[in-house]
Amino acid sequence: MLPILLLSAAGFSVLTTEFMIVGLIPGIAHDLNVSTPRVGLLVTLFALTVATFGPFLTAYFARFERKRLFVSILMLFGLSNLLAATASSLWILGIARLIPALGLPVFWALASETAVDIAGVEHAGRAMAKITFGIVCATVFGIPLSTLMADAWGWRSAFAVLAGLSIMKGLLLIQFLPKVPPLRAESSLIQQVKILRTPATLGHVLLSVLVFCGMFTAYTYLADILERLAGFSGQWVGWSLMAFGAVGLIGNTLGGKAVDRHPLIASMVFCFFLAGGMIALIPSIHSSFGLAVAMGVWGITQAALFLVSHVRVMKIAPQAPAFAASLNISGCNIGIGLGALVGGRVIDTAGLGSVSYVASGFILTAIFLAALLMLAPDNRLTPAQS
Repeated sequence: MLPILLLSAAGFSVLTTEFMIVGLIPGIAHDLNVSTPRVGLLVTLFALTVATFGPFLTAYFARFERKRLFVSILMLFGLSNLLAATASSLWILGIARLIPALGLPVFWALASETAVDIAGVEHAGRAMAKITFGIVCATVFGIPLSTLMADAWGWRSAFAVLAGLSIMKGLLLIQFLPKVPPLRAESSLIQQVKILRTPATLGHVLLSVLVFCGMFTAYTYLADILERLAGFSGQWVGWSLMAFGAVGLIGNTLGGKAVDRHPLIASMVFCFFLAGGMIALIPSIHSSFGLAVAMGVWGITQAALFLVSHVRVMKIAPQAPAFAASLNISGCNIGIGLGALVGGRVIDTAGLGSVSYVASGFILTAIFLAALLMLAPDNRLTPAQS
């Protein structure tokens, strides 16, 4: 299990790099003298870069020896975060965000494939739960601690610390990760692309787009909601985001068990409760108990859907799991980018308090799509796949 645990630890740095900006948006906007929605576009830039280049980069780099590849990606993340820490404008910060966006889909797709191959496809959910533990830790510790650091020492300190952690973990992989060759003979790009002809594959990726669009329409601006609507200080925002991520440990466990039984039903159930948590957020904003319950439900289901969405697509295309994973990563990041864009537009037109309601609309649409996939016999996951 050591290789999976090392990859999980590396995944913490990789995913923290993508998502920690959620807690830094208010500070960056103030320091660089730009609006909150403009800083939110950095989330869109990162996500759409992943979506555009992810599948092709993954298909190309899948032929490389894994240890060297993973170490190179972590060093790349370290240098890009160092650039972000010294950025003097939104443009330079955008470049610093663009660079790691090229490495994230390669790492995430191939690390996922490695874990599933080690555990076996019948235990894909449990294997992915170990890998996605790094993601959950990114939300439990990475995003909240970066928010607390930003409040105490400025947002640049968060990028600087993450740069050091990324480089340190790259060195640890050099020391302790054994050489891991490609775990199967990689098929040609043309053969991998053939899975796009399967309606079920496209349907499952579209489902991920909708789910993540809903998530990040609201989650991108959660720190702003807590600061401006709930009246929390920067320190309380950090602790609130940590609690939000901590309950995600529950969702990660529940998702890992549920997805091996029936991926689509798991998606629908978690989406239903996610929409409920989002809808309840604003009416409960001034009630400590109500806000805690709404954020708790949201945090548990969001963490579960990270894992469920990923395994769901890998299981629908077992003949090309790494390419399927990269397609799903692209779909998720299209959703993330669109969500940040939609959320910023909602703030400009209808106000910050409307964001969670619009987000829940996307989630409810995802439930409807999942029901359609279940009703179409050709699109169902067969018992052999699930």
